[in-house]
Amino acid sequence: MRAAIVVLAALAILASPGPAIASENHPTLPEIEGEVMCVTCQEPLDMSGGPQADRERDLIRGWIAQGYTKSQIEQKLVDQFGRQILLSPPTSGFDAIAWILPIAGGIAAALVLAYGVWRWTRGRGDPGDGAPPRIEPELEQRLDDELARFES
Repeated sequence: MRAAIVVLAALAILASPGPAIASENHPTLPEIEGEVMCVTCQEPLDMSGGPQADRERDLIRGWIAQGYTKSQIEQKLVDQFGRQILLSPPTSGFDAIAWILPIAGGIAAALVLAYGVWRWTRGRGDPGDGAPPRIEPELEQRLDDELARFES
């Protein structure tokens, strides 16, 4: 049973890069449209309907027909229109902070929450010690009087 799981996992890992490589080598217009912006209206190209967006689509279709890869087309767009045409920030250099900060913030928040829960559960005392909480004698007498009045 364990060997079958290992074999299935290995097959899944080996099968996964195929679509990514195919997408890189043979991109489609919808794939690229979702990753770039219309330079005029500052909207994702797949949501823009302006004349500049149509010109960008025609440009991308031409490059796809010429056999350019996805990364080559994105680089040509950056060369022609500037880095702001890409929807996602670069993953290297100073711009990598845009990717790192949200992840680091999520991890830090999870650690703070875990520490808070740990402290909260530690501060409640041991529930299994069997000793009832101590009550002041005046309060205990008052409770007994109230219970006696309630029962009668």
